[in-house]
Amino acid sequence: MSAPRVALAGATGNLGRPILSALLSAGYPVTVLTRTGSTSSKPTSHANLTIESVDFTSVASLTPALRGIQVVVCCFATSALDSQNPLIDAAVAAGVTHFIPADFGMDTQNPLAVQLPIGKIKAENHEYLREQTKAHPGFSWTAIANGWFLDWVLEMGLIVDLTKHTATLYNGGDVVFSATTLADIAKAVIGVIENQGEIANRVIYVHSATVTQNQLIQYAKDKDGKEWKTVEKSTEAVRKESYDELEKGDGADVEAATLGFCIVALFDKEYGCDFSERLANDVVCVKEMTEQGVREVVERLL
Repeated sequence: MSAPRVALAGATGNLGRPILSALLSAGYPVTVLTRTGSTSSKPTSHANLTIESVDFTSVASLTPALRGIQVVVCCFATSALDSQNPLIDAAVAAGVTHFIPADFGMDTQNPLAVQLPIGKIKAENHEYLREQTKAHPGFSWTAIANGWFLDWVLEMGLIVDLTKHTATLYNGGDVVFSATTLADIAKAVIGVIENQGEIANRVIYVHSATVTQNQLIQYAKDKDGKEWKTVEKSTEAVRKESYDELEKGDGADVEAATLGFCIVALFDKEYGCDFSERLANDVVCVKEMTEQGVREVVERLL
């Protein structure tokens, strides 16, 4: 049986790149959808890679590019999460059988998380997908919740700064949270493609590991012996500040607010930041890391 054809939107982003690499390495024929007129660098050519320029706001533009595609994976940037409907509609029109939305983060089934602006957008996307599956029985979807992007946020200094040896400890720094490496998220995407029937029409939870900020800092200290400067902050304070930033309305403020809402959802146990009791790792073939594995990620990025 031949591998299903996969279309990937957002292939040049932080998550899209490792997903594209994993798909091609696994032998999937991939069509990368790029925005018409985009100046972003296109993926390196590959025998199994096709690139289609499209207007992501136009179902008429997207539908022909999706003819013959079985699975669509959307890796839109956070700022574009609320613009997936044309891609979903085009997927339905083109006869695509499975859609993986741009989700990849917080617990969007948690009643507190979906009250946050970014959580609300993701929940609305899920509801739209549910409507499409009811109207089109041959169409299905799976969203992936994976917590923080472990290696990426460490590299960017977002949850602890391994370069400056500084951190803002949210709710004391001992909150256990789920996190997943980019490579494991890519594995989860392939696992969804290969096990669609078992996990169709729902959100699945995966992670590489659970950890705390203080544990990450300790792993760094164990490796290089340097002292850290930390301050503490509550996620409730971050939530209030983020709404204030959102009201200002310009791009930088909205971006800061979005990060703040992610911090709230992924560093507060009331928002479901620990996925341990709900994991679908076995289904999508993502192996949990040992403590030593997490240490190695930290040490590699020091």
